Amino acid sequence: MEPAGPEPSLYTVKALLILDSLGQRLLAKYYDGTFPTAKEQAAFERSIFSKTHRAGGEIACLEGLTVVYRSSVDLFFYVVGGCQENELMLSAVLACLLDALSHLLRKEVEKRWLLDNMEGTFLVVDEIVDRGVILESDPQQVIQRLSLRAPEPAAYGFVLFDYLTGSSERRDRGDAGGRE
Repeated sequence: MEPAGPEPSLYTVKALLILDSLGQRLLAKYYDGTFPTAKEQAAFERSIFSKTHRAGGEIACLEGLTVVYRSSVDLFFYVVGGCQENELMLSAVLACLLDALSHLLRKEVEKRWLLDNMEGTFLVVDEIVDRGVILESDPQQVIQRLSLRAPEPAAYGFVLFDYLTGSSERRDRGDAGGRE
């Protein structure tokens, strides 16, 4: 008996892209040889952007590939899979990416903040997808892994607040004033 379709594979994601409002690449990770050269990748990115930047949908079939996409302020996020891939799995990857980035940036995901935190963006992408295999689709797990890997520096807000309000000087004077 002959199989009905291709063998199931863990290699689900062919590419993950973040483009700006002009269709320029901010981040692109290609996980297989579908687009082997930079020229072919750029042409694919122009094609995908021109067909989706005004569309209201979230899923498209372009050039024999399944593409799920979403926009956020001035960015476009794309997860690309094969034509037989499950759109719900690709959508889960996209939702995880957006949720983890919005938590990482602590605000709406927009180009300025994304560029300022590009190293964190690459870490988020690498925690979600590795060589085309979906590792995680829960944004809380991604955030937890990143926080274990790179602890945040100590908050200096209290020192600045004390300085601005002069409370540290009052404490010093209060201690000295009680002894005089």
